[in-house]
Amino acid sequence: MTPNDSSNPTNAATAATPADSRAQQAQQAQAQQAQAQQAQQAQCCELGFYTLAGHSGTPRDLIAECHAAESLGLGTAFISERFNTKDATALSGAAGAVSTTLGIATAATNHNTRHPLVTATFAMTMHRLTEGRFALGLGRGFDALFDIMGLPHITMAQMADAIDLYRRLWRGEMVFGHDGPAGNFPMLCLDPSFDEKIPVMLTAIGERTLEFAGTLADGVILHTFFADDALERSVAAVRRGAEQAGRDPASVRIWSVLATVGDHLDEELRLKKLVGRLATYLQGYGDLLVSVNNWDPQGLARFRADDVVGSIGGAIDAIATLEQLEHIATLFPEEWLQAAATGTAEQCAARVLAQFDLGADGVILHGATPTELAPVVSAYRRIRPANRFDSQLANPGWAHA
Repeated sequence: MTPNDSSNPTNAATAATPADSRAQQAQQAQAQQAQAQQAQQAQCCELGFYTLAGHSGTPRDLIAECHAAESLGLGTAFISERFNTKDATALSGAAGAVSTTLGIATAATNHNTRHPLVTATFAMTMHRLTEGRFALGLGRGFDALFDIMGLPHITMAQMADAIDLYRRLWRGEMVFGHDGPAGNFPMLCLDPSFDEKIPVMLTAIGERTLEFAGTLADGVILHTFFADDALERSVAAVRRGAEQAGRDPASVRIWSVLATVGDHLDEELRLKKLVGRLATYLQGYGDLLVSVNNWDPQGLARFRADDVVGSIGGAIDAIATLEQLEHIATLFPEEWLQAAATGTAEQCAARVLAQFDLGADGVILHGATPTELAPVVSAYRRIRPANRFDSQLANPGWAHA
C-alpha cells in the first residue's frame, strides 16, 4: 500500500475532508443565518431611513447600515443621489445584494439623467435581484444643476411620459416611434416575456406636484422639515389628486420624512444633522420650503444675508465648522427646528408616532444611521400600536398587497 493509496483508512479520511469541510461550512452558515434571523427584530415596515444621509465620501458605509437596519427591524432603505460618490444605481445594487428583508427605494433619481431604457433596465434588475423589494423613486431635481449640466428642466408632462414608458417596458411591450414629452425614441424594448409590476414613487414638495403625484404614483415621499400642518395639507393634496384621477386615494402610500436627531448624539453631530441639514435645504430651495410651511420669509432673508452663510462655498451640512453651525442655529426661528424629532429617545418616538395621526402611511427617520436610531426605534416599539401596521408591505411603493 503506497502512502497515497486511498484504500489506506487514514488517507481515505483525509481524502474525504474537502467534502466534509464544505458540508460543515454549509451547516455552520445555515446555523448562523438562523441565529441572525432569531436575533433580528420584527420588521416595522412603516419605518424607513436614508442610507448615507447627506454628504458621504465613503459609500461602502451603506453595507454596514443595511445590515444594522435589518437587525433593528427597519422597513426600507431610501437612497438619495448626488453626483460625486452617491450614484443611486450602484448604491441600490449594493443594498439589494447585502439585504434579505429590507425594502429599497431611490429617493430620488431623475428621469432625464439616464435614457429610459437604462432606467427601466435598472429597475427591472433591482426588482429581480431583490425579489420584489425595490421601488423606483423619481424627483424633479434642481433647475440650476440641470442648467450647468446642459439638461432640460423637468416638467410634469415629461415625468408622466417617462413613467408610462417604464411601465410599458416592464410589461414586455415593444414601443415603436415614440414621440412625447420625455423624448423621441425609434424603438424601446426590454424583453417581450416580461410582465412585471414595479412601484414608482415620486418625491414632491409643492401642492401642484403633490396633486400630480397622486394622479399616477404608487407612493409619494414628502420632505424633511415639514411642520405638522404642512404634513396634513400635503397628504390631503396627494389624496385629492388621486381621487380626481379616479384612483383609490388610499392606494397611494405616503411617506413623511422626519429629521430624527436625539439627545443621545453629541452636540456637534446634532448641529450638523439638524441645523446643517436645514441650512443646506435653504441654500437650494429655501423659498419653496418656507412657502410650504407658511414660515415668515423674513427668516429666510436673514439667513441669506448673513455673512457667515455667504462665506460657506458649498453644502453647509458637508463643510461648515462647529462655530459656523452654532452661529447659523441662532438665525433660525424656533419653530423651524421644531419640525423634527428631537430630545430623548422617548420624545423622538412619540414624534414619530404622531406622524401617522397626521396622515402619513410611513415615516422616514432622516439624518441618522440605523445605529444612531437604535434608541429611538427601541422606544418606538414600546408605544407602537398593536396590529396597526400589520397590512404594510416591505416594498415601500405598495400601499397593500
